[in-house]
Amino acid sequence: MVSPGDAASAPRRGPLGGREFQLRTASAIVLATIVLTTLFLGGWAFAAIWLIAGIVFAGEWITISRIAPLRPTVAITGLGLAGLALCLRLDASPPIWLAVTGAALVALLVTVRDSGGRGRVLIGFLSAAVLALVPPALRDDPAIGIFGPAWMFAVVWSTDIVAYITGRTFGGPKLMPSVSPKKTWSGSLGGLVAGIAAGTLLVMAARSQGWSSLANAPLVAVAITSALASILSQAGDLAESGLKRHYGVKDSGRSIPGHGGVMDRLDGFFAVAVLAGLYLIAHRLAVV
Repeated sequence: MVSPGDAASAPRRGPLGGREFQLRTASAIVLATIVLTTLFLGGWAFAAIWLIAGIVFAGEWITISRIAPLRPTVAITGLGLAGLALCLRLDASPPIWLAVTGAALVALLVTVRDSGGRGRVLIGFLSAAVLALVPPALRDDPAIGIFGPAWMFAVVWSTDIVAYITGRTFGGPKLMPSVSPKKTWSGSLGGLVAGIAAGTLLVMAARSQGWSSLANAPLVAVAITSALASILSQAGDLAESGLKRHYGVKDSGRSIPGHGGVMDRLDGFFAVAVLAGLYLIAHRLAVV
């Protein structure tokens, strides 16, 4: 047993010390390496990473929201998402897209037993589809290419990392204590500034390298869009915290050491993916 004197003489760990921070850092480095490698490769490799992320994301949602029966629902969701990913990679016609989506939704509605569960499973499937399809769709678009997902990563990752560091370092008033007791205004503002800076700097680098015509957008517009994405990223994080609190769970899963589950890691990215997906739809309609 450690005496009070021993405890008082023990060195204090800083706000970024300890095993949790080390696990978070190691996991983040591994995940970032995988994601960035597949981003540069593009094609099937990048699509496969996001399909896996979408399936795990949906599986965690089905689990924490207690949708029954569990395994058949996860299996059907995974098959449906795989079908949609194939439609994207093979540039399927609209009728095939509708057929695959319709078949997956009907199968889920038939499988899930109660009406509340049916609503939740549809939300989970559509949310997972956003994750599975938007990043590779941006990467495959000749007018957007590698620049689109790279900008998303830059804004979301910098927002998350700097918000965590500044919040732990400076503390201060809580942002929304009833939903997420650890998040502070200092962390939120630090993350916002970092997101704007990262998004704008990436556009400037992309402009010099000729990655995409989108990089020629006015920097003021880029900064505003990056700010919106940073705010959405933090809102997605808070929304997922609220959902976990509602269902009485600490983490969405245990697949990522130091981070919890895939939902915990991609909550903010999902919100930005919705924004990017809306842009992509508008972009495709404008081309047609």
